[in-house]
Amino acid sequence: MKGTNIDLRSFLSALKKDGQLLTAKRQVSTKFELACVVSKLDGKEAILFEKVEGSKISVASNICGTPARFYRAISPGSLPAAGTSIKAAIHQRVGKALSDISGQPKKTESAEFYQNSSTNLNELPIVTHFEKDAGPFITASIVFAKDQERGNQNLSTHRLLLLDDRRMAIRMVEGRHLHKCFTAAKDHGEDLKVAIAIGVHPAVSIAAAYQAAYGLDEMLIANSLLDGKLSLAKAKYSGLYVPDHAEIILEGRILKDVTQEEWMVEMLRTYDHKRKQPVFELEKIHFRNNAIYHDILPGYAEHRLLMGIPVEAKMYDQVKSVVASTQAVHLTDGGSNWLAAVIQIKKKLEGEPKNALLAAFAAHPSLKMATVVDDDIDPTDPVAVEYAITSRCQADRGFIIIPNAKGSSLDPSSDQTNLLTTKVGIDATATILKPKERFEIAKIPGQEKVQLGDYV
Repeated sequence: MKGTNIDLRSFLSALKKDGQLLTAKRQVSTKFELACVVSKLDGKEAILFEKVEGSKISVASNICGTPARFYRAISPGSLPAAGTSIKAAIHQRVGKALSDISGQPKKTESAEFYQNSSTNLNELPIVTHFEKDAGPFITASIVFAKDQERGNQNLSTHRLLLLDDRRMAIRMVEGRHLHKCFTAAKDHGEDLKVAIAIGVHPAVSIAAAYQAAYGLDEMLIANSLLDGKLSLAKAKYSGLYVPDHAEIILEGRILKDVTQEEWMVEMLRTYDHKRKQPVFELEKIHFRNNAIYHDILPGYAEHRLLMGIPVEAKMYDQVKSVVASTQAVHLTDGGSNWLAAVIQIKKKLEGEPKNALLAAFAAHPSLKMATVVDDDIDPTDPVAVEYAITSRCQADRGFIIIPNAKGSSLDPSSDQTNLLTTKVGIDATATILKPKERFEIAKIPGQEKVQLGDYV
């Protein structure tokens, strides 16, 4: 998009300027090799593969692979306030965007993705990531559909398994918004027309990952994150409005009566169990000159951050509405940024930690374990959290066990067919029924000012 700063290309250019984007020196295969290279950059730089075997389209990956780049995507040109952590700054920015989502994105008649077209999915550099995957998967695909019940659009991220040159199996979580749109169309005896965007500004991907209330168009969130600069173009086949800066747009329909078995690696870096999923049938691919395809390596940092951080922000808002002294909510790396959380509060009353735990489980139904700590415990430090559990918690009073609760289908230890799991909440805060000094962590006066190099 000329003259703007809200497409994938401009974001990659900014990363390159900051030394956060690498360019691959040699041609790579989409079967395992590309994924191998990206895995070596987990938590490090983004990468652009300009030479991809069997395709004229380049591939970018690990774009939002660090919290700092995630923040840059939704707060271009700004830095977190002094003393504010990156995670806290992200939560504040998302919260601010959600409080101001009234502005409608601009609409345009033209889009650069109409520069080229194809009817063959094999022209895309679709990646095979792991040895036991069902096949090549599109992993950074944002699906646009129309909600027949309310008449507005919905967008969400879904993996797509390549079956042949025109068909892909699409993973839809039952009960989620796209599945509701699909079910409504099927009940009317119709296929569901969709548009699928690949290669958008990361703020659009972040909005798609936010679990908004049913009926809320996530493009309003994306537009707010981009300070009202988002522009949409009408897709010719589906009639849906998609970001006009998208690198690639697929148009087609999800067939009402065709399914295909699929499975792949998920956030826990384990293989999902096999499922019969609906099939997408391609009408046409549209793509920009020198198009850039976005691939997300499943189970690695970019995948976990894109899924987890928007949910963290949602949890923070909901927990804080129940316990006003909530300081932070952190989805842990050990829980794959999905199944386990640590909540930091400034405790004022006994019972507040348990209220915070219940609010967290309600806000994020996939959550399996949550721990509440005091404001002197760093929720991002697993050693500090374990210290709080061992020194401030008695299991018979501080543990909440919730059996047979709705959980995540990703957890291999759960009942994945019926989505049932046992949840545990831990109150690891110091009781206020004892003197505060009993739990005080000792300090040495002047310790922070001493520099070891001055002495040895």
